[in-house]
Amino acid sequence: MTAPSQDLDLGIVLGLGYQEFVRELRETVAAQGFEDSGRSDGYVLRSLARKPMNISELAERLEITKQGAAQIVDDMQRRGYLERRDDPNDRRAKLLYPTERGNDLLSAARKFHRRFEQRLVRAHGAEAVAVLRTMLGAIATEENMADPRFHAFGM
Repeated sequence: MTAPSQDLDLGIVLGLGYQEFVRELRETVAAQGFEDSGRSDGYVLRSLARKPMNISELAERLEITKQGAAQIVDDMQRRGYLERRDDPNDRRAKLLYPTERGNDLLSAARKFHRRFEQRLVRAHGAEAVAVLRTMLGAIATEENMADPRFHAFGM
């Protein structure tokens, strides 16, 4: 792999790198039977992996409207990644849970994340990957870095 030229715009390179990561992730999980996975599925499944929540809580976690969250949930439920169950503390409310298929998708994505990083370590060394992680962390805001949606938790 050749080093990118210094005259490439850093923002463009960051964007292209992310696009390639997502392309490989989607291709990998599709090959494992998750060709119908959507762009928001990972964020939702990672959020629900910590604890079940209702649509309002999910909307707040994802920083979207309740209507937007409901549309995503309806779609994910239709595709078999989520289910609604009665809230044991409030019979009027429903809690969202990943289905077995949803957990399998999350597991496949987590494995991809690990393999992707391992591939970078093999190609560039652990120190270079640590520097990359530090640099990207410095670009992200402290608030974003603290956001539980972006933590590896259990990968």
